[in-house]
Amino acid sequence: QVQLVESGGGLVQAGGSLRLSCVASGRTFTTGTMGWFRQAPGKEREFVAAMRWFGDVIIYSDSVKGRFTISIDNAKNTVYLQMNTLKPEDTAVYYCTASPSFPGADIGGYTSWGQGTQVTVSS
Repeated sequence: QVQLVESGGGLVQAGGSLRLSCVASGRTFTTGTMGWFRQAPGKEREFVAAMRWFGDVIIYSDSVKGRFTISIDNAKNTVYLQMNTLKPEDTAVYYCTASPSFPGADIGGYTSWGQGTQVTVSS
């Protein structure tokens, strides 16, 4: 089982930036995938970004493409989500997730989840 701990959320004005971090421990999937999902109040959890540990495959949702960047520091077992040009509609709890395979945007394929970190973007 992989343990995931997110940090870096907070309150920011529209147009601002935040960087989320997620440290993985336990039985990490060095050949799998790390990803980010988010869930706004009253909405379903939705895909944001995913990246294979090798860094050879990276995908983003259309709503964040060009504004968010996912990256991995393999030496630190840490995945980051750099969020730029934030919008009020980006407000949500952001979850880090891991999979031993590459599920892409399929939430059902992820087997480990962090506790989430709140991101609030004011207009």
